[in-house]
Amino acid sequence: MISRLQGFQRKMQSLQEEEKVLSEHSRKRIQHLKDLYEIPSLADVKYDEWSRIRLDRLLVDYLLRSGYTESARALAREKGIEALVDLDVFVRCRQIEESLRNGNMAEGLTWCQEHKPIMKKTSNNLEFQLRLQQYIEIRRDGKLLAARQHAQRYIAPHTDSHFAEIHTAAALLAFPPDTTAEPYKSMYSSSRWSDLANLFIKTHHELFSLPSQPLLHIALSAGLSALKTPSCHSAYASSSSNAGSSTTTLCPICSTELNELARGLPYAHHTKSYVENDPVVLPNGRIYGRERLMQMSAKIGLENGKVKDPTTGEIFEGTKVRKVYIS
Repeated sequence: MISRLQGFQRKMQSLQEEEKVLSEHSRKRIQHLKDLYEIPSLADVKYDEWSRIRLDRLLVDYLLRSGYTESARALAREKGIEALVDLDVFVRCRQIEESLRNGNMAEGLTWCQEHKPIMKKTSNNLEFQLRLQQYIEIRRDGKLLAARQHAQRYIAPHTDSHFAEIHTAAALLAFPPDTTAEPYKSMYSSSRWSDLANLFIKTHHELFSLPSQPLLHIALSAGLSALKTPSCHSAYASSSSNAGSSTTTLCPICSTELNELARGLPYAHHTKSYVENDPVVLPNGRIYGRERLMQMSAKIGLENGKVKDPTTGEIFEGTKVRKVYIS
């Protein structure tokens, strides 16, 4: 009885220390948000300092998700933001992911037991898939009786929610590991370990309310989408994509580094359009201000009566230029 009480006391002390750490982290994160709230203007130097901390947080998150654990830990320590990032959470996630990719499910099953109450509420099937993989590995070793016993204990209780998979798994007893018959060949495939690792990451992030994408990607996507326009992915967008173009641009979306990254993002919503004075339309449908068009054509030495599209490089007769009336 005394030994049990001592064990219970040690467990409570451990939980108390863990709670203190989490409370301290929460306090610092709330203070971090409060600092932003108290900044009166984006032009304030304090906002620049806050933005640098945010950027460091995004970089640490990206490094952790990419598997550069030690680099992320070193950066967080150097910048003093350990309490603002989920180092331990991602480190544990990475360890379990790697163990699954290496064909070891012990850590994954332990994690499932630790979070079983929450997983039941979300109707997650990670534990079932891990138990199914255990069954497959036992069958691979030729232990038919042990495989049946394992199925009865861990797989059969999921009949209501995974009837089709359990039906297929039962038939696996009749097929050896070198079978060519589907779907049993796929069940023996080593690629299932990668599928389990990906399922674990998805389940882990859902349980901890973590986004599936790195925070850095989300921040970049928001910024790029705010700047993106249809012309950014035009074949004539800039001189970098069209040698005949006479225009230059400082648009980050049109740059070589970000153009492809922003291709799948939605366009920015603009409620106003801006048109140059005295607009004219060229035969190709592109619209420019007459004065700017004539000045540019004269600057590059075109003969009188001709104009050049500064974007596409096409040359047209001046008589084909038509005035545009805005209605």
